[in-house]
Parts: sequence; C-alpha cells; structure tokens
Amino acid sequence: MVTATHEASHRLFQEHPEALTPVFEALGLPPPVKTDFHELSPDVTEIRPVERRADTVLMFEPDMGEHFVLAVEAQTKKDPDKAKNWAYYVAYLRAKYDLPVLLVVVCRDRSTATWATGPFESTVGPWTSQVTRPFVLGPQTVPEITSAAVVAQQPALAALSAIVHSQSPRAAAILETVARGLVSFEPDTTKYWFEVVEVGLESTPTRKNWRQLMQNVVTHFPGHRTLFEEKYLEGKAEGKAEGEAKGEAKGILRVLEVRGIPLTDDVRQRIASCTDLDRLNDWLDRSGTVERAEDLFTEQ
Repeated sequence: MVTATHEASHRLFQEHPEALTPVFEALGLPPPVKTDFHELSPDVTEIRPVERRADTVLMFEPDMGEHFVLAVEAQTKKDPDKAKNWAYYVAYLRAKYDLPVLLVVVCRDRSTATWATGPFESTVGPWTSQVTRPFVLGPQTVPEITSAAVVAQQPALAALSAIVHSQSPRAAAILETVARGLVSFEPDTTKYWFEVVEVGLESTPTRKNWRQLMQNVVTHFPGHRTLFEEKYLEGKAEGKAEGEAKGEAKGILRVLEVRGIPLTDDVRQRIASCTDLDRLNDWLDRSGTVERAEDLFTEQ
C-alpha cells in the first residue's frame, strides 16, 4: 500500500536527487548533481496481473564515471515479502537497462533500518544463488542536521534528515533547526519544503510538532497568504471591536511574537498606543523582516 511516506520519498528523490548525498559519500563518489539524473519508469511489471512498482527509479549518467540505476524505496516496517520484491526489482532493472543497480531504502526507525540492510539471500542448501543488499538511508546513515546554515545550503538533505530522524530523541531539535533554515528561501520554495517534510512525517506525533513549527517560524511575505500574514489577519479581526488601529497593532505584535523577536514593554506600548494607520501599515510591512523590534521605528 502506498503511504504518505512513500509519496514524500518519491517526490523528494525524483525532484531533488541531491538528497542522496550520504549514499554517494559512502560509495566514495563526488556529491550528486541533479543534472546527472533522469527519471525512469517505476513500473517493473512483466506479467500484468501481478503489478510491481518501485517508489522511484533514477538513471545516474554523469559526464565522467560509472553509470548506474538507482531504485529508491521507503519502508516503514519489517516486511519479508517486500524483501523478495526488492530482489526482483534489482534483477529486472539490471536485465532491462544492462547497468548495475543500486537499491536505496529509506527508513525512519532504527530496527527497520537494521533489518533492511539485509543481506536477503536466495539459497538452496549450502548454495547461494542471489543476494540483495540495500543501501539504507536511516537514522544510522543520515546526518542529524543541527545548523540552519546547512539547511539553507542543502534543503533536500535537511528534509530527509527531518523525516528519517522523526523518531529520534533529538527529533524536536532537528525539526526546529530545519524549520528555521528553510525560511531563508523564497515563499514558494519554503512552502514546498515544509510540505515535503509534513507529508513524510505521516500520521506521527512529530508531524503535529512540525505543523506547530510552521506556525512559529514561517516568514511574513505580504500578499502571499503565509502563516504570518494569516496571524496578522486573525489579530486584526480580533481587534475590530477596539478599532482598526488597535487591530493593526495587534497584528504587528503577533507577527513579531511568532518570529521570536524580543519585545520590551516600551516597544509594546509604542505600537499599541499608535493611532496613525499609515505608520501602522508601514510597521506591519516591516515586521516580517526586521532583526530587532526597535528597527521598526527607524526611518527608511
């Protein structure tokens, strides 16, 4: 059955194969470049009544170096039947494309990751006729992202780290770092990565934490209906009974609070007591970008 985790894995590696960096590092290969990949059909069915599909199948074709096929699978639990399918995937793709095949399995918990490394053998007595050994991207092999700067440089790897370490004791810290790093991008890009991670976390408690982080760190971009802008509109609606100016002030304070900008009593009083709508609108527009609340009052 295709789960949300499978869908997130498919989208991530199909659109951003650079997330495979830990695999290439382990193989002693240069970091992957997106232009070296193109997607292949995930259909590995030969007899139509028995449908088999890998999550993602990519061809790696660098200008120099070995060409090979990557089959990427997401696995959320131990499944002996799936291990049999993996052997089939590798054999079929090897025969179809006449190239070496690397099977990569993505796991979120350590026990499944340990199981997925195999080897899965086809034996008769003392003789082994086939061995399948997946490369597992799991808590043991994907680095924990603890720097927002790394997130900004490698968002695909950061998204993978957030998903893979979602059951780690350090999951909360990793998610917070990834969330803060992702706001360095343009609004549409930030939204894309937030959604990839959210889907990858599926119906776990960590997913709820991630949605809360989305409300706390997404940047305010006027006109893009981001979470900050929605918070402002909520504040404006709540303050309608107290007058339009007070509603504007509440919106500004809410944006600053959600961004984690420290607010002194003097700053709060100055914003709350202001009745100049033009000035309040200017402060609102700048509240999503200033580094200090006091910067709102600096003339531009």
